[in-house]
Amino acid sequence: MPLQIIRNDITKVTCDAIVNAANCTLLGGGGVDGAIHKAAGKGLLEECKKLGGCETGQAKITAGYKLPAKFVIHTVGPVWKGGNMGEKEQLISCYKNSLSLAKEYGCESVAFPLISSGVYGYPVDDAFKVAVDTVAEFLMHNDMLVYIVVYNKNALAASGKLFADIAQYIDDNYVAEHSPYDSRRINNCMESIPLSETNFLDFENAPTAAIPAESFDYSTSLFEADQSLESVIDDMIDESFSEMLLRIIDEKGMTDSQCYKKANIDRKLFSKIRSNPHYKPSKTTAIAFAVALELDLAQTKELLMKAGFALSHSNKFDIIIEYFITRKNYNIFEINEALFAFDQSLLGA
Repeated sequence: MPLQIIRNDITKVTCDAIVNAANCTLLGGGGVDGAIHKAAGKGLLEECKKLGGCETGQAKITAGYKLPAKFVIHTVGPVWKGGNMGEKEQLISCYKNSLSLAKEYGCESVAFPLISSGVYGYPVDDAFKVAVDTVAEFLMHNDMLVYIVVYNKNALAASGKLFADIAQYIDDNYVAEHSPYDSRRINNCMESIPLSETNFLDFENAPTAAIPAESFDYSTSLFEADQSLESVIDDMIDESFSEMLLRIIDEKGMTDSQCYKKANIDRKLFSKIRSNPHYKPSKTTAIAFAVALELDLAQTKELLMKAGFALSHSNKFDIIIEYFITRKNYNIFEINEALFAFDQSLLGA
């Protein structure tokens, strides 16, 4: 999918370019900056010495040297000073300029750390929102695979009230359904059923002729006797996932690109879905489209059913999806942030 949140060491991510949260000198430092310089080797420092530093919000590019990435894009994030000193605009500029450089150098994939969220003190939740919003806007007009690399998932935990609300929703819907059976409740239910000669609770010893055979009319059938299996299937088969998806896209007045980009789906995958009426998507892909199309819960379940899936309260992933859809929150990146925090698969292809 075009935007992925991953938990990894950015120096070990294999992609065309990784982004270094550098200082103005570009000569290395602590945190991500120091780790990248150490992993890349002395060649990186020697090239950086020739760049003449970098201003806050700007970006410069070098080779990757010993890193698995071809390039390192160095950008200088703002120091947090309370939020009223242009920090957000500078941080947005870091992402925009880095993405522009990646595009200029023909990169098809780029990995970002959460710029300024370490020693520079930018609040993690706010830094993440800036990163996602800026990257998402870029991806609406460009094809690129972008990673947001989080070294420790606890640093990004759909924090605050949202996290607490989701945790409570899971607890209310998941734990209750998995609590042990209450034998007293079962016994009470059994006692409320009147026993009679026709009340066959003992199935093993129930009479075999409880329903007279003559009550069935064997002269009729669901299908005509001369129908072929192929014609029966054609008569019974329903709208496929692909057909339903494309129909709803048209009904919503959306373009294909608007839909697959909102769904965080790769263009090539969408082309497969459009060209194959019988395409079977993964569950995360199907739900991603439901979110992009802003379907309600009943419509989401119907679309999922076309792909052979369902939502269940025995699955934390499903409960989180239900939480967002019932609240009409269709921000796929916010949903993915929550899924990431709860160790669940992310939406997209």
